Amino acid sequence: MIGSEALQERLIEVRRHLHRYPELSGDEVETTSYLRSQLLAAEIRLLELPGVTTGVVAEIGSGEGPLVALRGDIDALPVQEETGLPFASSVQGRMHACGHDFHAASLLGAAYLLKREETTLQGRVRLIFQPSEEKATGAQQLIQAGVLDSVEAVFGLHNKPDLAVGEIGVREGPLMAAADGFRVEVRGRGSHAAVPDAGIDPIVAASHMITALQSIVSRNVSAQDSAVISVTRLNSGHTWNVIPELAHFQGTIRTFQDGVRQKVRQQFEQVIYGVGAAFGVEVAIQWIDGPPPVDNTAEWIPVVQEAVAAAGLQAIIPNVSPASEDFAFYQQHRPGVFIFVGTSGPQEWHHPAFDIDERALAPTATVLASIAHHALKHLAGARVAAEQTSG
Repeated sequence: MIGSEALQERLIEVRRHLHRYPELSGDEVETTSYLRSQLLAAEIRLLELPGVTTGVVAEIGSGEGPLVALRGDIDALPVQEETGLPFASSVQGRMHACGHDFHAASLLGAAYLLKREETTLQGRVRLIFQPSEEKATGAQQLIQAGVLDSVEAVFGLHNKPDLAVGEIGVREGPLMAAADGFRVEVRGRGSHAAVPDAGIDPIVAASHMITALQSIVSRNVSAQDSAVISVTRLNSGHTWNVIPELAHFQGTIRTFQDGVRQKVRQQFEQVIYGVGAAFGVEVAIQWIDGPPPVDNTAEWIPVVQEAVAAAGLQAIIPNVSPASEDFAFYQQHRPGVFIFVGTSGPQEWHHPAFDIDERALAPTATVLASIAHHALKHLAGARVAAEQTSG
């Protein structure tokens, strides 16, 4: 298995640098500069995409063979770090609390390995260091700029704290959820709190709406499927003795199938408008469309499993995650697979004490490089077979 002690030490250095200097979505200026310098130092060619100011796209290999893409993300979160690490974030209120520093370092490691093996590649590998995943805008920005042009398959990764180092989660079909956000405005008529009959109470109406929403999943979604509706914020009023005119609440819906996604949204609107009519309030719903489900292409699962085995790691079937990932946008345009990488972490994603076991760095770089090799081999073989059939 490729992956020397020197590679591990180098990737630890890279990961700790990125961890110490986190940048939020869309502001990954120094992160971009750092990654560009590392790629250029390794004599890896960079691609310039129109209108893209943060993030890095590079390419390894040459010739007329197939082209596949590997993607990792680079942005941090507005979280105050509480790990106590000697290389903890140096920026107040910002932290790599989702492990994108690990993703970027691992992808850079794969770039080093692929560059070293460039003459053995049966095509080209495009390396996508993507910005703005946390805002779910980076993938679409790069796609619009042409990052998938000529790409035949795309592969991505996310660390998984509850999997052990050496375990790679590979699952056919839905792996991560679609994420839709909602904001609801409930408009009643204000009054003195002592005479509620003189007004229309938006707080009572909103409370009934929130309670009624909880029945959508239990009574409208099949037990064979799954969905989550969470109201995460409720605001109304300014003082203790006035019934306000307005109430607002917001939250998220998570689903794994497009049909369920649409059905839940329809039921949501029926509940809001129906309860609103019953209480005599005016309502307005604002939808915030997030990524669709991460949905792994069945054809590519055996290829990835073979690559994992070749890298000396263990492929397992992971549980699906109700979290979302804008890697799903790539899969709307190209087939591909998103994998979970075991990192034996102490906390889940977005926790202020989130961390990863750095022993996973070199193996992750190795498995990414292996996936690229096996994907190119698979596509090259398919081309030969097609030519022989047509001949």
